[in-house]
Amino acid sequence: MNTIIPLYPDGQVPFSLGNAPEDIPSLTLYPPEKPNGAAVIVCPGGGYGGLAAHEGEPIAKWLNTLGIFAAVLKYRLGPKYHHPAEMTDALSAIKAVRAKAREWNVDTKRVGILGFSAGGHLTSTAATHFTSPDDRPDLAVLLYPVITLEGKAAHMGSRRNLLGDNPPVELVRELSNHLKVTKTTPPCFIMHTADDAVVPVENALLFATALAASGVPFALQVYEHAPHGVGLGNPKFPETLAWPEQCAQWFKQRGFIPS
Repeated sequence: MNTIIPLYPDGQVPFSLGNAPEDIPSLTLYPPEKPNGAAVIVCPGGGYGGLAAHEGEPIAKWLNTLGIFAAVLKYRLGPKYHHPAEMTDALSAIKAVRAKAREWNVDTKRVGILGFSAGGHLTSTAATHFTSPDDRPDLAVLLYPVITLEGKAAHMGSRRNLLGDNPPVELVRELSNHLKVTKTTPPCFIMHTADDAVVPVENALLFATALAASGVPFALQVYEHAPHGVGLGNPKFPETLAWPEQCAQWFKQRGFIPS
Protein backbone atom coordinates (compact mmCIF):
# COMPACT_ATOMS: atom_id res chain seq x y z
CA MET A 1 0.00 0.00 0.00
CA ASN A 2 1.49 3.31 -1.06
CA THR A 3 1.36 6.24 1.29
CA ILE A 4 -0.82 9.20 0.31
CA ILE A 5 0.00 12.45 2.05
CA PRO A 6 -1.66 15.86 1.80
CA LEU A 7 0.42 18.34 -0.18
CA TYR A 8 -0.37 20.99 2.43
CA PRO A 9 -0.20 19.11 5.75
CA ASP A 10 -1.21 22.13 7.80
CA GLY A 11 -4.55 22.22 5.99
CA GLN A 12 -3.90 25.72 4.66
CA VAL A 13 -4.49 25.07 0.95
CA PRO A 14 -3.77 28.18 -1.16
CA PHE A 15 -6.72 29.38 -3.27
CA SER A 16 -8.98 26.75 -1.67
CA LEU A 17 -12.61 26.62 -2.76
CA GLY A 18 -13.81 23.92 -0.38
CA ASN A 19 -13.01 20.74 1.53
CA ALA A 20 -14.14 18.04 -0.91
CA PRO A 21 -11.64 15.46 -2.17
CA GLU A 22 -11.01 17.50 -5.34
CA ASP A 23 -10.01 20.45 -3.15
CA ILE A 24 -7.24 18.54 -1.37
CA PRO A 25 -4.03 18.12 -3.41
CA SER A 26 -1.88 15.17 -2.42
CA LEU A 27 1.22 13.14 -3.16
CA THR A 28 1.17 9.36 -3.52
CA LEU A 29 4.62 8.12 -2.57
CA TYR A 30 6.48 5.31 -4.32
CA PRO A 31 9.81 4.64 -2.60
CA PRO A 32 12.13 2.35 -4.58
CA GLU A 33 13.60 -0.84 -3.14
CA LYS A 34 17.12 0.35 -3.97
CA PRO A 35 17.11 4.15 -3.80
CA ASN A 36 19.83 6.09 -5.59
CA GLY A 37 18.84 9.45 -4.09
CA ALA A 38 16.99 10.89 -7.09
CA ALA A 39 13.31 11.86 -6.92
CA VAL A 40 10.73 12.67 -9.62
CA ILE A 41 7.28 14.18 -9.20
CA VAL A 42 4.81 12.71 -11.70
CA CYS A 43 2.04 14.88 -13.18
CA PRO A 44 -0.56 12.83 -15.08
CA GLY A 45 -2.36 14.41 -18.00
CA GLY A 46 -6.08 14.85 -18.54
CA GLY A 47 -6.63 18.25 -20.09
CA TYR A 48 -6.53 19.97 -16.67
CA GLY A 49 -9.94 18.37 -16.13
CA GLY A 50 -8.91 14.89 -14.97
CA LEU A 51 -5.90 12.75 -14.10
CA ALA A 52 -5.13 9.83 -16.41
CA ALA A 53 -4.46 6.68 -14.37
CA HIS A 54 -2.02 5.19 -16.91
CA GLU A 55 0.16 8.30 -16.55
CA GLY A 56 0.41 7.99 -12.77
CA GLU A 57 1.19 4.76 -10.94
CA PRO A 58 2.73 2.87 -13.90
CA ILE A 59 5.15 5.74 -14.39
CA ALA A 60 6.05 5.79 -10.70
CA LYS A 61 6.75 2.06 -10.76
CA TRP A 62 8.96 2.45 -13.84
CA LEU A 63 10.90 5.20 -12.08
CA ASN A 64 11.29 2.87 -9.08
CA THR A 65 13.06 0.32 -11.32
CA LEU A 66 15.69 3.01 -11.90
CA GLY A 67 16.11 3.56 -8.16
CA ILE A 68 14.17 6.84 -8.31
CA PHE A 69 11.80 7.90 -5.55
CA ALA A 70 8.52 8.80 -7.26
CA ALA A 71 5.63 10.94 -6.03
CA VAL A 72 2.45 11.14 -8.10
CA LEU A 73 0.88 14.57 -7.75
CA LYS A 74 -2.86 14.92 -7.47
CA TYR A 75 -3.13 18.56 -8.46
CA ARG A 76 -6.28 20.65 -8.56
CA LEU A 77 -8.29 20.77 -11.76
CA GLY A 78 -10.59 22.93 -13.81
CA PRO A 79 -13.19 24.04 -14.32
CA LYS A 80 -13.37 24.47 -10.53
CA TYR A 81 -9.77 25.63 -10.19
CA HIS A 82 -7.85 27.92 -12.50
CA HIS A 83 -4.29 29.25 -12.57
CA PRO A 84 -2.40 29.79 -10.28
CA ALA A 85 -3.77 26.89 -8.17
CA GLU A 86 -2.28 24.20 -10.45
CA MET A 87 1.12 25.87 -10.67
CA THR A 88 1.12 26.40 -6.91
CA ASP A 89 0.51 22.68 -6.39
CA ALA A 90 3.39 21.69 -8.68
CA LEU A 91 5.89 24.09 -7.13
CA SER A 92 4.73 23.13 -3.63
CA ALA A 93 5.29 19.46 -4.50
CA ILE A 94 8.91 20.17 -5.44
CA LYS A 95 9.42 22.05 -2.18
CA ALA A 96 7.73 19.25 -0.20
CA VAL A 97 10.05 16.58 -1.61
CA ARG A 98 13.09 18.67 -0.76
CA ALA A 99 11.74 19.36 2.73
CA LYS A 100 11.40 15.60 3.33
CA ALA A 101 14.68 14.73 1.63
CA ARG A 102 16.34 13.18 4.66
CA GLU A 103 13.27 11.15 5.63
CA TRP A 104 12.75 9.90 2.07
CA ASN A 105 16.44 9.30 1.22
CA VAL A 106 16.42 11.98 -1.45
CA ASP A 107 19.27 14.20 -2.65
CA THR A 108 17.96 17.78 -2.68
CA LYS A 109 20.04 18.43 -5.82
CA ARG A 110 18.36 15.63 -7.78
CA VAL A 111 14.67 16.44 -7.71
CA GLY A 112 12.92 16.39 -11.08
CA ILE A 113 9.40 16.69 -12.43
CA LEU A 114 7.73 14.73 -15.22
CA GLY A 115 4.38 15.20 -16.92
CA PHE A 116 2.17 14.07 -19.77
CA SER A 117 -0.01 16.26 -21.99
CA ALA A 118 -1.63 18.86 -19.69
CA GLY A 119 0.62 17.46 -16.96
CA GLY A 120 3.46 18.25 -19.36
CA HIS A 121 2.21 21.81 -19.46
CA LEU A 122 2.23 21.87 -15.68
CA THR A 123 5.76 20.44 -15.73
CA SER A 124 6.89 23.11 -18.19
CA THR A 125 5.23 25.72 -15.96
CA ALA A 126 7.28 24.50 -13.00
CA ALA A 127 10.40 24.62 -15.18
CA THR A 128 9.78 28.21 -16.25
CA HIS A 129 7.87 29.85 -13.37
CA PHE A 130 9.79 28.68 -10.28
CA THR A 131 10.39 31.38 -7.70
CA SER A 132 13.35 30.09 -5.67
CA PRO A 133 15.98 27.33 -5.53
CA ASP A 134 13.58 25.36 -3.30
CA ASP A 135 10.90 25.01 -5.98
CA ARG A 136 13.13 24.86 -9.08
CA PRO A 137 13.24 21.35 -10.52
CA ASP A 138 16.69 20.01 -11.35
CA LEU A 139 15.34 18.58 -14.61
CA ALA A 140 12.03 18.20 -16.40
CA VAL A 141 10.56 15.43 -18.57
CA LEU A 142 7.84 16.58 -20.98
CA LEU A 143 5.83 13.86 -22.70
CA TYR A 144 3.54 14.92 -25.57
CA PRO A 145 3.20 18.19 -23.64
CA VAL A 146 0.81 21.06 -24.03
CA ILE A 147 3.10 24.10 -24.26
CA THR A 148 1.46 26.99 -26.08
CA LEU A 149 -2.00 28.26 -25.19
CA GLU A 150 -2.35 30.49 -28.25
CA GLY A 151 -2.68 29.89 -31.95
CA LYS A 152 -3.51 26.75 -33.92
CA ALA A 153 -1.20 24.52 -31.88
CA ALA A 154 -2.99 25.28 -28.60
CA HIS A 155 -5.00 22.56 -26.88
CA MET A 156 -8.13 24.55 -26.18
CA GLY A 157 -9.59 22.12 -23.65
CA SER A 158 -6.53 22.47 -21.42
CA ARG A 159 -6.54 26.24 -21.88
CA ARG A 160 -10.22 26.49 -20.95
CA ASN A 161 -9.87 24.37 -17.82
CA LEU A 162 -6.72 26.19 -16.73
CA LEU A 163 -7.63 29.79 -17.56
CA GLY A 164 -11.41 29.91 -18.03
CA ASP A 165 -13.49 30.82 -21.06
CA ASN A 166 -12.17 34.29 -21.87
CA PRO A 167 -8.72 34.71 -20.35
CA PRO A 168 -6.78 37.94 -20.85
CA VAL A 169 -4.29 37.84 -23.71
CA GLU A 170 -1.48 38.62 -21.24
CA LEU A 171 -2.33 35.54 -19.15
CA VAL A 172 -2.49 33.30 -22.21
CA ARG A 173 1.01 34.44 -23.16
CA GLU A 174 2.27 34.15 -19.59
CA LEU A 175 1.32 30.45 -19.62
CA SER A 176 2.53 29.77 -23.17
CA ASN A 177 5.68 28.42 -21.61
CA HIS A 178 8.02 28.44 -24.60
CA LEU A 179 7.90 32.22 -24.23
CA LYS A 180 9.16 31.92 -20.63
CA VAL A 181 12.27 29.82 -21.18
CA THR A 182 15.48 31.40 -19.91
CA LYS A 183 19.02 30.18 -19.31
CA THR A 184 17.91 29.20 -15.77
CA THR A 185 15.32 26.72 -17.09
CA PRO A 186 16.47 23.21 -16.09
CA PRO A 187 17.56 20.57 -18.63
CA CYS A 188 14.64 18.83 -20.36
CA PHE A 189 13.79 15.54 -22.03
CA ILE A 190 10.93 15.93 -24.52
CA MET A 191 8.95 13.23 -26.32
CA HIS A 192 6.12 13.67 -28.83
CA THR A 193 4.65 11.99 -31.91
CA ALA A 194 4.63 13.77 -35.25
CA ASP A 195 1.00 13.03 -36.06
CA ASP A 196 -0.51 13.61 -32.60
CA ALA A 197 -4.02 14.76 -33.48
CA VAL A 198 -4.86 16.04 -29.99
CA VAL A 199 -1.81 18.06 -28.96
CA PRO A 200 0.15 19.05 -32.08
CA VAL A 201 3.86 18.25 -32.18
CA GLU A 202 4.50 21.98 -32.66
CA ASN A 203 4.19 22.25 -28.88
CA ALA A 204 7.28 20.14 -28.30
CA LEU A 205 9.14 21.85 -31.13
CA LEU A 206 8.37 25.32 -29.80
CA PHE A 207 9.73 24.41 -26.38
CA ALA A 208 12.82 22.69 -27.77
CA THR A 209 13.56 25.70 -29.98
CA ALA A 210 13.26 28.01 -27.00
CA LEU A 211 15.59 25.81 -24.96
CA ALA A 212 18.15 25.84 -27.78
CA ALA A 213 17.96 29.61 -28.05
CA SER A 214 18.68 29.96 -24.33
CA GLY A 215 21.47 27.38 -24.26
CA VAL A 216 19.54 24.96 -22.03
CA PRO A 217 20.52 21.28 -22.47
CA PHE A 218 17.73 19.10 -23.82
CA ALA A 219 16.95 15.86 -25.61
CA LEU A 220 14.10 15.71 -28.11
CA GLN A 221 12.56 12.48 -29.39
CA VAL A 222 9.80 12.68 -32.00
CA TYR A 223 8.26 9.43 -33.21
CA GLU A 224 6.66 9.44 -36.63
CA HIS A 225 3.34 7.80 -35.90
CA ALA A 226 1.25 7.19 -32.77
CA PRO A 227 -1.87 8.64 -31.21
CA HIS A 228 -1.94 10.95 -28.24
CA GLY A 229 -1.63 9.45 -24.78
CA VAL A 230 0.74 6.51 -25.25
CA GLY A 231 1.92 6.54 -21.63
CA LEU A 232 4.88 4.20 -21.23
CA GLY A 233 4.43 3.23 -24.88
CA ASN A 234 1.75 1.69 -27.05
CA PRO A 235 2.52 -1.85 -28.31
CA LYS A 236 0.53 -1.10 -31.46
CA PHE A 237 3.14 1.58 -32.20
CA PRO A 238 6.36 -0.19 -31.13
CA GLU A 239 8.68 2.79 -31.62
CA THR A 240 6.95 4.53 -28.71
CA LEU A 241 8.03 1.73 -26.37
CA ALA A 242 11.60 3.05 -26.65
CA TRP A 243 11.17 6.34 -24.83
CA PRO A 244 11.51 5.05 -21.22
CA GLU A 245 14.92 3.54 -21.98
CA GLN A 246 15.99 6.65 -23.87
CA CYS A 247 14.88 8.77 -20.93
CA ALA A 248 16.77 6.50 -18.53
CA GLN A 249 19.92 6.96 -20.60
CA TRP A 250 19.37 10.70 -20.48
CA PHE A 251 19.00 10.53 -16.69
CA LYS A 252 22.42 8.83 -16.60
CA GLN A 253 23.89 11.46 -18.93
CA ARG A 254 22.61 14.19 -16.61
CA GLY A 255 24.11 12.46 -13.56
CA PHE A 256 20.62 11.92 -12.20
CA ILE A 257 21.05 8.18 -11.78
CA PRO A 258 24.26 6.10 -11.73
CA SER A 259 25.62 5.04 -15.11
